[in-house]
Amino acid sequence: METNWIAILLAALSTLVVGFIWYNPKVFGTIWMKETGITMDPEKKPNMFLMLGVSLIYAFMISLILQFNVIHQFGASSMTGGNIANAKPSYAAFMSDYGDAFRTFKHGVFHGFLVGLFLALPVIGTNALYEKRSFRYVLVTGGFWIVCFMVMGGIICAMK
Repeated sequence: METNWIAILLAALSTLVVGFIWYNPKVFGTIWMKETGITMDPEKKPNMFLMLGVSLIYAFMISLILQFNVIHQFGASSMTGGNIANAKPSYAAFMSDYGDAFRTFKHGVFHGFLVGLFLALPVIGTNALYEKRSFRYVLVTGGFWIVCFMVMGGIICAMK
């Protein structure tokens, strides 16, 4: 099983698109700013190039690991120790029977949802507890990552 680098890159880029929509003041941006205490002070303008660049690097890292959650065939190839050339004949038979099974956008969205709900949301929620952030903050930020994981999972799973 090989990594589809174009799918990984597109999935990473999708987080920026979702973020531009999600954190728009007409969607959840105003709530998020209120809950974080961030203001639009022109004197404290952030370095957007740096923020978006680092965000993209992080999203790329997430995409790399997310592929193992949304593509079942990676599990079969991992059973070979990563060296398909030395795989037993049962691996070839399995891949012949199930090679493209569950490789749809919808299936990737489903697994992305599960990873977002059971991994990203609890991490954000735990951090929010210690940072004394509100439950609204958890919902907005956690919701963002759940949606991102769904879109990323769909892209990664569908692009063969």
